[in-house]
Amino acid sequence: MNPYEKLMARKRKWTPVQTTAGTCRQGAEETIHRALALRHMELPVGDFITDALENDVPLAARQLLLSNVKDEENHDLALGYIANAYGVDEESEREAFRLQKAWIEHPDHTITKAMVAERAIFFVLLPFFRANGDPGMRTVSADISRDEQVHVACNSLVQEELGLSISPSLDKLRKATMAWVLQPLGTNAESKFLDKKFWMDSSDRLMYEGKAPELSFTQSARMPAFFEHSNVNLPQYA
Repeated sequence: MNPYEKLMARKRKWTPVQTTAGTCRQGAEETIHRALALRHMELPVGDFITDALENDVPLAARQLLLSNVKDEENHDLALGYIANAYGVDEESEREAFRLQKAWIEHPDHTITKAMVAERAIFFVLLPFFRANGDPGMRTVSADISRDEQVHVACNSLVQEELGLSISPSLDKLRKATMAWVLQPLGTNAESKFLDKKFWMDSSDRLMYEGKAPELSFTQSARMPAFFEHSNVNLPQYA
């Protein structure tokens, strides 16, 4: 099996369902609204991959990339259900669309933009939901995270094969996007999960090192047990 086939074999099919709203960590509410607004980046990331498929991506990667586009549609649906349940902030929604436009118009290769968005933004926001969100958010973020691990690995391989690089201006856009999401947080001595610097440092490390050990809590983070969930909050697995 080539590396792309190995990544495809790691996938797990799941179907989003409409969740119900629960209780989030006090102090995280505004940031959760902003993070949820960035669900509008899911479909553009899929479009980035679709655009790349029309050009010069490695033949061996095509099947996996096509599958990843379908995943992005699934993620958009799942996060849309979360937003329906939890509610949205209209100003955050408008700003997210402005950021979406900036990402779409940025001149870096679409594979590069997809990789940066997933590795250094989504890989931070999903643990944020795990740490601060309600049961529906925690479950959905875990499912999306499994998909995103495959996506980032795939896009990193394609980026390397194509000899692409990340421009300073794309990194600046990444920083601006994260700064906007995290702006409502402050320096919180009681909980690192409400500390702006904790999450921004995680994004920086994922960007520059490809890893963020401080997010390892997600491996052992408490997931809601099945008996604690309303059935409507449980995704359907193949």
